[in-house]
Amino acid sequence: MKNSRRQFLNSISMLAAGSFIPLHSFAFNSNKKLRVCLVGTGVRGTSFWGKRLVDEYSEILEFVGLCDINPGRLAYGKKYIGANCDTFEDCDKMLKSTNPDLLIVTTVDATHHEFIIKGLTHGCDVLTEKPLTTDEIKAQAILDAERASDKKLIVGFNYRWSPYSTKIKELLMNNTIGKITSVDFHWYLNTYHGASYFRRWHGYKEKGGTLLIHKSTHHFDLLNWWLDSDPSEVFAYGALEHYGKNGPFRGDNCRSCEHKSTCKFHYDITKSQREMDLYVANEQYDGYIRDNCLFREDIDIYDKMSTQIKYANDVVVNYSLTTYSPFEGWRIAFNGTEGRIEATLDIPYHQNVTVDQAEMHAKEMEQKAMDDTKIENIFVHKNWNDFETVSIATERNGHGGGDKRLHDKIFVTPNTEDEYARSAGIRDGVMSILVGTAARNSIETGKPVKIADLTDLKPMAKRIKTT
Repeated sequence: MKNSRRQFLNSISMLAAGSFIPLHSFAFNSNKKLRVCLVGTGVRGTSFWGKRLVDEYSEILEFVGLCDINPGRLAYGKKYIGANCDTFEDCDKMLKSTNPDLLIVTTVDATHHEFIIKGLTHGCDVLTEKPLTTDEIKAQAILDAERASDKKLIVGFNYRWSPYSTKIKELLMNNTIGKITSVDFHWYLNTYHGASYFRRWHGYKEKGGTLLIHKSTHHFDLLNWWLDSDPSEVFAYGALEHYGKNGPFRGDNCRSCEHKSTCKFHYDITKSQREMDLYVANEQYDGYIRDNCLFREDIDIYDKMSTQIKYANDVVVNYSLTTYSPFEGWRIAFNGTEGRIEATLDIPYHQNVTVDQAEMHAKEMEQKAMDDTKIENIFVHKNWNDFETVSIATERNGHGGGDKRLHDKIFVTPNTEDEYARSAGIRDGVMSILVGTAARNSIETGKPVKIADLTDLKPMAKRIKTT
């Protein structure tokens, strides 16, 4: 299918519609390819926002610059992506030299705001990986920067686009169980995926804002979208009880650790040539250790989290995140005035699952299909009636098929109206991280936190509709 630069720029306008600021018109020459820069050449940047764009959408765009503070990782990223462009260790120099139409931000979470603001100030549109940022102060700075600019910011939320998540949205939109009153939402990270966050830079609040920001922003965004409302107040508990200083022993990294023969969490990075080439080969430049010990004593994020969220439309949500579950998956239940909807995904004893958990996560992240499609169920129980089973064909690869659908919306069918309003703009990005920020603040103070006190965005009982 032929794509045009006009289609892509229109799609940015549509995806940015979550802002209060009126959408602007883009001035461009539709006969030229979209000029794209990427800052942050880690796994997500080089794969989903790098190589996949080159492989699938090279007719409409071209990379004109790549940037990273690590020169070795930058050189590897350029080769892996397959981009024919200049590389930079300074983002300001890249923007000035290349003058891109779009800047994609995939750096450490705590630095997202720096590059988002640089891009908007320079005069280009910006697309950022989730989370938007890591606290309310940075969120307000981003809001102010977009308002001062004639450009727009969009957030790469992909879970909305999976068929399973979309089916839940459809059932709720159709008032299948009446008015929603409360929700129970529980997400389980296994001892492979969950533990990996504590090996990486995500283990520090100053880098990732805790998993209530980095990971849960996905889940809070789903809730905001499913419930079609903004969060208004949050109370939370959290603690570090399993990883970090709680470990029985520790080492410099998994490769050299004297306990690797007995540690159940041992991770052999040498089995991944990609991570060896991307990270281990380039440790000399910035000291970043990808297979760091998850029992480091300076880890300061939570590994146990429980949050209560009150929404502006009076729905109450009980949410929890577990980081050392024996399996990876999630459960959600919506209670309504006329019944209950229950949904679960990837719970192994609900279906005959034979794929290793580590293999499953690696293939999902690298966009590699596993079982093509399979049938998953949602259970709808009406009051005074037996339950109904709703079956949906789902996918394993790329966040349940969400990655591909998000890209296709941007590049292939940007002008097609989306009845489920899955596109996410700056307001969606802010509201999702404010739940995590409020939860973190609540854990630290022991008090409930009002969302309206964090930025100048005020919670709305009914979300702004995007296309």
